[in-house]
Amino acid sequence: MNKILIFALMVNSLLMASDDQSNHDERKSRVEKQIEIEMEKEKKYSIEQTFYTEENYDFKGAEVNPDSLLSIPVLEPQDDFDMDSVYD
Repeated sequence: MNKILIFALMVNSLLMASDDQSNHDERKSRVEKQIEIEMEKEKKYSIEQTFYTEENYDFKGAEVNPDSLLSIPVLEPQDDFDMDSVYD
């Protein structure tokens, strides 16, 4: 029984480590892709050398990538802040 438990723990840790590596690889590829996009924008801006206003600015490019939201951990509140005690 003890050997089975140790074997299960080892397999589980290996699976978690491999999953962590694949997430890291995906995150790295998303970052590199976004860096390439931003570098192309900067090249365009350096050639044009104009200041953009809200009429001709690309707001779609400033949106958050939904794939990157999956890698953000859920944050729990650290302390129970109660505003009622402030007004006593």
